[in-house]
Amino acid sequence: MGYIETYEKYSRAIVEEHEKVFRMLDMGQLKEFMDAVIAAKRVFLHGTGREGISMRSFAMRLAHLGKPAFWLMDDTTVGMHEGDLFIITDGRGDVGIHRRIVKQAAKTGAKIAMITCLPEGNLAKNYADHILFVHAAVYMAETADDPDAPKQHDVVPTEQPMGNQYEQHLYLLLDIITILLKDEMGLTYEDMEKNHRNIE
Repeated sequence: MGYIETYEKYSRAIVEEHEKVFRMLDMGQLKEFMDAVIAAKRVFLHGTGREGISMRSFAMRLAHLGKPAFWLMDDTTVGMHEGDLFIITDGRGDVGIHRRIVKQAAKTGAKIAMITCLPEGNLAKNYADHILFVHAAVYMAETADDPDAPKQHDVVPTEQPMGNQYEQHLYLLLDIITILLKDEMGLTYEDMEKNHRNIE
């Protein structure tokens, strides 16, 4: 198969995958997630790898919405407290590097919202106040040989490598959530533009 045929095959397949994942999102969970963002005094965000790239873009958009938003490990990030919201993306619901972070966040009194494709993961199950279950395939290599690790279910099969589908979908979903939040907060795109960095 030549590169043109391969391009056409995967461009169609990837769009179809994301359409299916979008249709499976629980609207009740989505509303609860948005309400938590709106109610929060400040929002702290974290994710690792390609998931983190998607989450960091959401932090930027929250700032454009006028919501005090902090990327967790930046040097200028302030302390997290009751009334705040910590949003973390953890595709497997219990990534080792996230365990201490989530446990520390829970001690602050802040609410925890977890975006994941495995809501049965230990961190999601034991610490999350709000869960947004994204029905996209995530990279599971580290748990493949662990019989006790939760397995993916109700996710859209993918022709893509590793965690591509989840990571891509996270970016798209958070962009749509930004638009929904804009409407819920009574803002306009012009309001968002006023908060855009103006020293470029």
